Amino acid sequence: MQTTFTPEQLTDPATARSNEILRSCVHCGFCTATCPTYQVLGDELDSPRGRIYLIKDMLENERPADEKTVKHIDRCLSCLACMSTCPSGVHYMHLVDHAREYIENTYKRPWFERVLRWTLARILPYPMRFRVAMLGAKIMRPFAGWMPDKRLRAMLEMAPKTIPPVSRNDDPQVFPAIGERKRRVALMTGCAQRALNTDINDATIRLLRRLGCEVVIADGQGCCGALTHHMGKTEESHATAAKNIRAWWAEMHGEGLDAIVINTSGCGTTVKDYGHMFRTHQLAQEAAAVSALAKDVSELLVELDVPEHEKFSQGMTVAYHAACSLQHGQQIKDFPKDLLRQVGFKVVEPADPHLCCGSAGTYNLMQPDISKELKSRKVQTLEATEPDVISAGNIGCMMQIGSGSNVPIVHTVELIDWATGGPEPRALVERKAA
Repeated sequence: MQTTFTPEQLTDPATARSNEILRSCVHCGFCTATCPTYQVLGDELDSPRGRIYLIKDMLENERPADEKTVKHIDRCLSCLACMSTCPSGVHYMHLVDHAREYIENTYKRPWFERVLRWTLARILPYPMRFRVAMLGAKIMRPFAGWMPDKRLRAMLEMAPKTIPPVSRNDDPQVFPAIGERKRRVALMTGCAQRALNTDINDATIRLLRRLGCEVVIADGQGCCGALTHHMGKTEESHATAAKNIRAWWAEMHGEGLDAIVINTSGCGTTVKDYGHMFRTHQLAQEAAAVSALAKDVSELLVELDVPEHEKFSQGMTVAYHAACSLQHGQQIKDFPKDLLRQVGFKVVEPADPHLCCGSAGTYNLMQPDISKELKSRKVQTLEATEPDVISAGNIGCMMQIGSGSNVPIVHTVELIDWATGGPEPRALVERKAA
């Protein structure tokens, strides 16, 4: 794609990067075949190719974002399926992130939307605030139908029926390896996950310790910054990301780390991009080092000696849901399925596994109509496999799919932990008791 940015415009690192990305696009349209919003809406401007044209026009002309551009950019899930499909290697993620930051700086949203986005940014990245908000939403849930705005209704409908107790395993500490220490790893405990499902981190710690890992919960870590980053709130997202970088850098230069393990793939995609996000920042060196050490938990597990089992070979069918941030954002497609088969589960996949479930961070709250349609399609394809349990590697997907299906859904790590000596996942125990 030909661009006409001036030399002065290209002195801005973000614009220079967007120019590189735009020039790599050849208008082929392969991206439209795998874009969920284009599949649902059928509008060219709701495809990556259409959004690229809108972004190019906005950035080249340095014009404030208008309502039309904002509408179509907001509808993007950032599922990154287009990046898996693109034959030209267009790095759409960096382009749309720049567009969102530009929109945040040049466009004044309607007041109610500004309030909603401000509220989400002040609650979701903070586990205790999120817990209080979920308690309030649980109380108000019976009145969801009376809410005048569909986004408020979506927020109340997504409130979990039960709020898990706080896990002290998420506090800063060191868990020794069981037996010989093979690795020393830091576990990212996250933010929303700590409020929504404490079993995931607990299972991860148990499993890694049994496999010879000393597990460090670094003091000072918190939200990865993804939630505010995808809202275009760069200053806020960088502030929270910087805390993680400093916390893990201190461990790297203390007793050392072999990996930074992340069990929420949405966070993993962002942490692995810290090197780019901070490339012009004073923390550039530290951020690049952190990104280089970051691993999805499945990446680490395939390097360790996970024992083979046949315990679940009879009658335990797992439908594996591939989170977009894992399969497209990190290009990790087979490790989770291979691990589940290795410990004895029968693994099946739904039709169109590349398509998003509609969760996408805050997308299911801010774009509820499109999100519900994508959820319905995903649940249908998963349930068509007739599984005993659904497995995923991202808390957002788990909440989204779980709200539309009666099949229990658990994190992949919970199943591997169970197969190798840990407790049966809570969702399965509750299903039996129901």
